[in-house]
Amino acid sequence: MTPELDFRPDMRLIPVSKAILPLLLEAYNEDPEAAQTALPWLDTTYNVQGQLSDMLFDVENQSEVDRLHFWWIRSEQKGAFVGLIGFGDELQLLQSSYNLGYWVRSSYQRQGIALDATRTVLQWLEEKTITSEDFIRIEITVHPHNEAGLATAKRICEEWNGEIIEQFIGIEIGQRTVPHRLHILDLPRGEVA
Repeated sequence: MTPELDFRPDMRLIPVSKAILPLLLEAYNEDPEAAQTALPWLDTTYNVQGQLSDMLFDVENQSEVDRLHFWWIRSEQKGAFVGLIGFGDELQLLQSSYNLGYWVRSSYQRQGIALDATRTVLQWLEEKTITSEDFIRIEITVHPHNEAGLATAKRICEEWNGEIIEQFIGIEIGQRTVPHRLHILDLPRGEVA
């Protein structure tokens, strides 16, 4: 089960549910291009609201069986939707367990929110891993032109003893292959950074 998590005095990570669709749509409409970068599976030629609704439904159902873990970032002061973060199953390597994805809406960017939220969910997953004695490999894939995303992924790798794969990997988005940079983290960590 995906738990609620505190990660800043003014922000909280809340498990994703279908009820946040209006908040998610508002954030998407604030900057559709930025949202599209973070959610590349969205096909803007079709009903975006329907696609987001389907995603929320799938994520909510999968969280109950402990397969996917997604949170929305809530500003406690405003009750506002700040972004999304989660562990999904769109994997590039056979031995991987999850891919980590994050998106912070434009009006909240450049405040370190994605990095702080990532630290919190990785700590939660690492604690869960230690108690179950499982090995978990996490992928972070970032488009090479997403400079903020690359910087965040690099910092995560530095802090969590991760590895940046030098060659680009091709990810199918729509009808084309798009090169991405792949970052890998293994939990539990051998040494705490």
